[in-house]
Amino acid sequence: MFPRIASRLVAAALTLGLAQAAQAQELRIGALLAMSGTQATFGELMSSGALMAVEHANADRALKGKLTLLIEDTQATPQNGVIAINKLINVENVPFVLSSYSGVAKAIAPIAARAKVVAVNGGGVGPDLAELGPYFWNVIPLANTEVRAFVPYLVKQRNLKRVALLYVDDPLGQGIRKELESALPAAGGELVAALSVPVATQQFAGVAARIREAKPDVVYIASYGAQQVAAIKQLRDNGVTQTLASYGSFSNPEILALPEARGALFTTQLVDTASNDAVTKRFVDDYKAKHGKAANVYTINYYNAVRVFVLLAAELQKQGKPVTGENLLAQRNATASFDLVGAKVSFEANGTVAAPIQINEIADGAAKALTVVRSK
Repeated sequence: MFPRIASRLVAAALTLGLAQAAQAQELRIGALLAMSGTQATFGELMSSGALMAVEHANADRALKGKLTLLIEDTQATPQNGVIAINKLINVENVPFVLSSYSGVAKAIAPIAARAKVVAVNGGGVGPDLAELGPYFWNVIPLANTEVRAFVPYLVKQRNLKRVALLYVDDPLGQGIRKELESALPAAGGELVAALSVPVATQQFAGVAARIREAKPDVVYIASYGAQQVAAIKQLRDNGVTQTLASYGSFSNPEILALPEARGALFTTQLVDTASNDAVTKRFVDDYKAKHGKAANVYTINYYNAVRVFVLLAAELQKQGKPVTGENLLAQRNATASFDLVGAKVSFEANGTVAAPIQINEIADGAAKALTVVRSK
């Protein structure tokens, strides 16, 4: 009897040891996304891309140990973002988190920096997101880049010189206003109205009246999510007939499907989803097969953000180094470029990617590419 018990104890100990070893090898990363509330559409888009990158990494056994993504719902609010990142850092001990929304990013960046945890943004475009320190990276061009590419096109090629701005009163909207104030005069245009609204605003009849009074050629909407959808509908319902324009948030499928958004112009980073390189083709094919639709630019950004982690972590493991935020930063600085979906990407010194800007028009419920503006 005793030998049998002893053998069982040995087996149990071995099983426990193997389980602990497997657990020790698990790599956990976090995500701060709006999975509920008015911005949940974006949370779904972003998380679907990130989760596919995790699936691909695990299928390829790209890392020593299973990669797990822990998603925390911020509802796009800075307060929830702070609670979520503290949990991910202090309880889950993640070295790397995905962030979204300019307000959330600015709230969580100091916390991540103090803990030497890398935070990567693929959705917020506030210009000051380039100034949040070495541990905050952006895999999306910021609004200043989009506005500077867009304004000369509007003024010189479309003859849309008088611009009215409707913007949300947060870091994103404030940043876009600042960029328009400097870019428009330089291109021969004019900002004829700049109307701010609180983040929670859903009524735009009064704003529409003020826009009509300004007699603009084009109305730039610097907002996002459900608020932007409501603004588009209500501006049209209240007699604003001018061309609408925005940054990449107009790629939201809900906006593309709006009859009121037909003819709107907007900018995105250039992502060549028709490329035949292995990384792009695999993502495009697998995403379409799984979700029954083409990937959105935000979906691609969050796939790419996780892929950056996987590439860096794999190299650290190859070198026998622990996967910490500090080591991830050092390895990123030592890496010239990354093969991502749609492009080979390099990071600038401030942690932001450099990418050409594509100008699009909404037609037949989809985004039609018009032209590409490359950095000079």
